[in-house]
Amino acid sequence: MLIDISLVVVAYLLGSFSSAVVVCKVMGYEDPRTLGSGNPGATNVLRHGGKKAAIITLILDMMKGVVAVLLAKLLTDSSLIVALSALAVFLGHLYPIFFNFKGGKGVATALGVLLALHWMVGVGALLTWLVMAFSFRYSSLAALITAAMTPVYMYWFSGVDHYVIVNVVITVLIFWRHQSNIQKLMNGTEGKIKFSSSSS
Repeated sequence: MLIDISLVVVAYLLGSFSSAVVVCKVMGYEDPRTLGSGNPGATNVLRHGGKKAAIITLILDMMKGVVAVLLAKLLTDSSLIVALSALAVFLGHLYPIFFNFKGGKGVATALGVLLALHWMVGVGALLTWLVMAFSFRYSSLAALITAAMTPVYMYWFSGVDHYVIVNVVITVLIFWRHQSNIQKLMNGTEGKIKFSSSSS
């Protein structure tokens, strides 16, 4: 029981590490929470810090999800605890205790979680996002479509009830955190991704 509780707590604390804020500080950029959308995530870092900072942020955010879930899988046989650890690291990213509970929207961390829960679901999510992002050039739209599809992928590939349920919860939270983006998409004011940007 103590190990199970510790896994969930550690997962939350790991999720609370804000990659965007730390990367921008180390690389000499302004705090992403004070720029653009104010979201400490890879997309906002890309717009204001460049590709290198955005890629590092993306990788670190993904790795939080991967490490938290794999650690749980290593130390427990309970699919419930693994699922709760997955949710905890995601919630840590959204509401980080180290950054006044003001975190990102969780897309990259969710991808890491999915990769660790079942690699085929993670690959399916990544491919869905890439196709949608390159087709429509809206990061938020790609994230929303991907989030909507992942519970289907999880049910199909894993069949683990706890994983499917936590995936549905993550999807709902992603939609909740993207409310402003949804409104901008509807108004035609959402910013597009510039893949050809020469920023570094």
